Amino acid sequence: MTSPRAKGVYLTLAAALGLSLGGVLVRHAEASAWEIVFWRSITMSLVLIAFLGVQHGRRMIAEIVRTGWAGVLCGLFLAGTFFGFVLAVQSTTVANTVVIMSTTPFFAAVFGRVVLGEAVGARTWAALAVAAVGITIMCWDSLDTATGLIGNLYALGLALCYAAHLVTIRAVGGKVDMVPSVLIAGGTAIIVALPFAWPLDTDSRSIAVSVIMGTVQVGLPLIFVTMAARYLAAAEVALLAMLEVILGPLWVWIILGEHPTALALVGGALVVGALLGNTLAAFGLRPSVAARTVLERGGASLAWSR
Repeated sequence: MTSPRAKGVYLTLAAALGLSLGGVLVRHAEASAWEIVFWRSITMSLVLIAFLGVQHGRRMIAEIVRTGWAGVLCGLFLAGTFFGFVLAVQSTTVANTVVIMSTTPFFAAVFGRVVLGEAVGARTWAALAVAAVGITIMCWDSLDTATGLIGNLYALGLALCYAAHLVTIRAVGGKVDMVPSVLIAGGTAIIVALPFAWPLDTDSRSIAVSVIMGTVQVGLPLIFVTMAARYLAAAEVALLAMLEVILGPLWVWIILGEHPTALALVGGALVVGALLGNTLAAFGLRPSVAARTVLERGGASLAWSR
């Protein structure tokens, strides 16, 4: 019989695998970012409606309304990440996108300090400085192509949006279940994307790819991570979710032959090393403190920032 901890590991690995397919799937969709986000958000929303319906039953609408202004803000910020991811992947390498995106926990720590007055340890500031150097190197490497630089900036905007999303959740203080806010994000993305995606003459292949993204790449992984949190400490979920940073670029390299430049690899190594070091250092604390530290800093953010 599978132990609860093993269930958590399997669920998180499945989530990381699904999320890592985002880059290669976007590459296979021959449509604009607006069209991809529109169709993917519809599918993701349907998956979430089914999940929330099972979880809350007739109380689902009440649970969505209960999120209040915080739910609206979370939805807006999260919707921003949906657009940021697709625009970034269409403009720069998948490796650059996922590595820059992985800096979300650092920005969450800074925003938490400014908005909520939360303390930021010296270790986190040092890791943020190292990550900033890595991002600078990656952006510098893209200066010869305006599109690549813009793509890196999209990825940076994605990280900032999700950091703001996390801080909004922190401001609520766990008093309200904010999972329904993801459905608000899906609805927001659909409304924003529709005018730009109109007249919805997307080819069938791109629609099929977007539907796969809404289920296998976003919808189900989101549910898996939510379930995994019942069995694993947040720090463990964060470390396992970091597999996406490795697998995302690997898939496009194997399937599409896309590989990062030498400078991008150097910058990416600095960013991932800073994030991994900061997370592992949290393990040096008492388990309960480690879990809380990583969760509050957004360590498991990769599973939500799409």
